[in-house]
Amino acid sequence: MRANFRMQRLFVTSNIKAGAPIEADHDQFNYLANVLRMEDGAELLIFNGRDGEWKAGVSFPTRKRILLTPLEETRPQPAPSDLHYLFAPLKVGRLDYLVQKAVEMGAGLLQPVMTQHVQGKITNLDKVRANVIEAAEQCGILGIPDVAEPVKLTDLLASWPRERRIIYCDEGDAGQNPLPLLTKVKEKHLALLVGPEGGFSEEERALLRSLDFVTAIPLGPRILRADTAAVAAMAVIQAAIGDWN
Repeated sequence: MRANFRMQRLFVTSNIKAGAPIEADHDQFNYLANVLRMEDGAELLIFNGRDGEWKAGVSFPTRKRILLTPLEETRPQPAPSDLHYLFAPLKVGRLDYLVQKAVEMGAGLLQPVMTQHVQGKITNLDKVRANVIEAAEQCGILGIPDVAEPVKLTDLLASWPRERRIIYCDEGDAGQNPLPLLTKVKEKHLALLVGPEGGFSEEERALLRSLDFVTAIPLGPRILRADTAAVAAMAVIQAAIGDWN
């Protein structure tokens, strides 16, 4: 069932059950009452990443409280996405874009990876999670990807589960077409690894290519920025072996 973009969508943390009111928190109250200027009797869509999407009625029991009462389910909760997105943090601004597009493209886990040439850093995971929720609210996503703690690339690879194949974008690959390589992937559990602005170091490329659970792919003849490469890689993987086919 397609998302209804004509109605306001709001993420809530509470369980959603028909007829059981959910009180808006301080930020939600300010947004609904002062930004959107919703009135008693208005309706919006709510979701929590677990219980599907629901139409809810807005009521003001007092001037400083808003209750959201679930009326009917509009979309059931889909199965969670299994695609893990491993990325070297970018600088602020472009990192926000990267996270938003990963959510839109169907990532089920966001894993920051610290590489030798990484230029950005993540100092506040709560801010990243808030960006994830905002992206889900805006693009109709019902599943909320988890955000993991940053980890060094070498540590990640040392403890990696072999049943989940890593597909990594290798800017040094001599080829141009990723599709022949992707069609050879048989694993159902996948992860995408995108490097930093400066690319992977030669030592990192050698390590990645030495591992039998890693597949290196090119992304065509053009040089792409890291955030552009991330979107392009997500699209080609979803189309070739992901949930678009």
